[in-house]
Amino acid sequence: MANLRAGLIGLGMMGRHHARVLSSLQGVDFIGVSDPAGDTNGVAQGRPVVSSVAELIAMGIDYAMVAVPTIYHLEIGKELAAAGIHAMVEKPLSHDAKSSVELTQAFASAGLVGAVGHIERYNPSLQEARRRLDQLGSLYQVVTRRQGPFPARIADVGVVKDLATHDIDLTAWITGQAYASVSARTALRTGREHEDLVAVVGTLADGTITSHLVNWLSPLKERVTILTGEKGAFVADTLTADLTFYANGTVASQWDEIAQFRGVSEGDVIRYAISKHEPLKMEHENFRDAILGKPSDIVTMQQGLATVLVAEAIIKSSQTNSTISLIN
Repeated sequence: MANLRAGLIGLGMMGRHHARVLSSLQGVDFIGVSDPAGDTNGVAQGRPVVSSVAELIAMGIDYAMVAVPTIYHLEIGKELAAAGIHAMVEKPLSHDAKSSVELTQAFASAGLVGAVGHIERYNPSLQEARRRLDQLGSLYQVVTRRQGPFPARIADVGVVKDLATHDIDLTAWITGQAYASVSARTALRTGREHEDLVAVVGTLADGTITSHLVNWLSPLKERVTILTGEKGAFVADTLTADLTFYANGTVASQWDEIAQFRGVSEGDVIRYAISKHEPLKMEHENFRDAILGKPSDIVTMQQGLATVLVAEAIIKSSQTNSTISLIN
């Protein structure tokens, strides 16, 4: 069977990473790149670099990886869908709900595989936490913290649509639950038109409480997800891909003052030894397999749309100082 022919659109920071993975992806021939700015860093490694999406399509690609600013996702996505080209676009799916719906419908009506690059789904620590979720018993709460310095690649969206969409997607994916409501506060501290930090409290459809703290104002880089249930808690560090289980205690306390507290006590702590694959490579492998009709786990455009809808509800909540319901 012939290899799939892949093209890349956009040679920014993320585009460079995608180019590296596509260059060595089994079953795929990476044949060309489209970027009107050219290839100033030699990322294409001798492959043709064209200035338009139409020229890339003309090379005979089977699918495209779209790594351009969010505002261009709809325009480029529709051009690919009209040409019968499968595509994965970097998250978020698009810059607003209306364009996200239009993009999702374009790929669905053409019978094409469309995916969104929510890479955290492929982080080993989160995949292991999801696999072991029953170990916690009933799930009570999902807490995420995502903070660090400002990413220079961002120009057209705020921290909610750029970074918080990671946490929205991973929370819905791990729990298998949609968001029922959100309440949020945001702030602008860098003089840009978009928010720089957000604190969100949400409720999932099954009653699980969520909390997301996200900013790009901190010199501390942190990527942590904490899942708390009736039997203990998981702490997933996606920077190191480590997963640690904190079990509820089973040993009775002999200290009277402590024993009077009848809540959870400390138990065993286990840091799991897990295989640490590269998330971006696994993301591309799953998209390749989805195109080939093989078993795969991709972030569909419909799921990407759901994430955008939650992100917009978060922004609306912060603007109106109210809790926004996501249940029709």
